[in-house]
Amino acid sequence: AGQCNTGPVQCCDSVQPASSLDSTLSSLLHSLDVVLDDVDTLIGSTCSPLSGLGLGLGGTCAGTTVCCNNNTYNGLINVGCVPVILQL
Repeated sequence: AGQCNTGPVQCCDSVQPASSLDSTLSSLLHSLDVVLDDVDTLIGSTCSPLSGLGLGLGGTCAGTTVCCNNNTYNGLINVGCVPVILQL
């Protein structure tokens, strides 16, 4: 538990489709040379990995739990996210 195919399950403060990003996140993606081919791609912002899921070690998330396929921006922005439903 706590893993998805691309790494740890993430907890993000915000998850939204690329088509509805605010200007700050759009500018940040542009400055990082991130090109999104699909406006429906979900973008997670301010994300951190969840640890201890299923082990009772504090695997809580006040935001949205997701599994993202591109976590190369240190949690500031994660691309290609899919919501994860946790059953603890």
